[in-house]
Amino acid sequence: MSLDAVLARIDRDLPAALGRLAGFIAIPSISTDPASAMDVARCAEAFRDDLASIGFDATVRSTPGHPVVVAHRRKPGARHVLFYGHYDVQPVDPLSLWDGSPFVSHVVERDGRKVITGRGAADDKGQVMTFVEACRAMLAETGDLPFGVTILLEGEEEIGSKNLPAFVEANRDELAADIGLVCDTGMWDPETPAITSSLRGMVYQEIVVRAADRDLHSGLYGGAAQNPIHILSRLVAGLHDDNGRIQIPGFYEGVSDPSPEQLAGWKALGLTAKDFLGPIGLANSIGEKDRDIIEQIQSRPTCDINGIWGGFTGEGSKTVIPAEARAKISFRLVSQQSPERVKQGLAEFIKARIPADCAFELVDMKGSRAVELPYDSAPLQAARRALRDEWQRDVAIIGSGGSIPIVGDFKRVLGLDCILVGFGLEDDRIHSPNEKYDLTSFHKGTRSWARIIAELAKL
Repeated sequence: MSLDAVLARIDRDLPAALGRLAGFIAIPSISTDPASAMDVARCAEAFRDDLASIGFDATVRSTPGHPVVVAHRRKPGARHVLFYGHYDVQPVDPLSLWDGSPFVSHVVERDGRKVITGRGAADDKGQVMTFVEACRAMLAETGDLPFGVTILLEGEEEIGSKNLPAFVEANRDELAADIGLVCDTGMWDPETPAITSSLRGMVYQEIVVRAADRDLHSGLYGGAAQNPIHILSRLVAGLHDDNGRIQIPGFYEGVSDPSPEQLAGWKALGLTAKDFLGPIGLANSIGEKDRDIIEQIQSRPTCDINGIWGGFTGEGSKTVIPAEARAKISFRLVSQQSPERVKQGLAEFIKARIPADCAFELVDMKGSRAVELPYDSAPLQAARRALRDEWQRDVAIIGSGGSIPIVGDFKRVLGLDCILVGFGLEDDRIHSPNEKYDLTSFHKGTRSWARIIAELAKL
């Protein structure tokens, strides 16, 4: 395979590729809006037709919700990869804050950079098309791909991928592969590519503290009766010690440190608390004091209160001691932490501190394990070489503070490790008005995938 010829074709075909992306952006595939259901289906059909036009066996498959696009190009006896992305988008509200139509894409200049405008330009239609356009150029130039490829595109990522895990489970044999590829992440900065080697897991629970059998008059019972808001406040205040360590029993079981090589790579990025927190109006990190900020946000577990309420919260005054108080709490998990052990530890923590005449309940809302690709894995290092060749920069191997639950399902159901390579930037305004995708991200992202395919073929 002549990689130079493939890259040259990508360069020549850029205007046509932008036209194809604009066609997909023009379809308002808003998965959360029932009024857009037909447009979501139309977008799936458009991706099916485009993939079929370049030689994939592409189908649209129904689910209890929005459809899934599955496209295969088999190569018996060769390695097989599974590429995942999504074609649904977020709502556009408030429409008045957009500079133009959210579903009419243009290439314009913003802040001295050429960008592609429109809802879905970065999340995730533009990212998906970087891989598709790389395959298109390779097939046009060489007539084949160096290994088998399955492309899986879902229409419910923006509403929690609620039907995809069951679809993957039901079609596990058809979706079997050797490695997974995901393009729904970002770069370190506009010049520095990144590979996301780990995703945090999640535990999300609601704490309910109950005391008296009804709301009480604070003039009559104040000073004698338990106040659930007081109890809950003490509980959540005690979750961290003065050094930022989480005090739940067994919480750090399964947490491992980054390798010296990975830690050295992170330190070389030079991220400071001022760099990270300054743009949002803060200055000081509250994480573990013996950890650099890049460790705090990528490789360390967290505990955050996402909401807390109880008693009277309306206008005016009502002097009550409430019967109950509630808080929503989330934990981001790393390494081999067990969601079940974290839930058990939280229950132990509360039980040890709840007054004898009060009760508590934990409402389980979400749980998933962290996902981690070994730093020295051959596919990760192949992608690293490819990205370095394209961008002429050292590649940031980073962890993500967020979660992409389907990556965990790929590991659990299909046994797949996934390489997460994306070309989004912090200022892409995803989920907000005036979403954009840098033209460089799209163009060099496509070239990057061609190089990654070539490097993976050598393994």
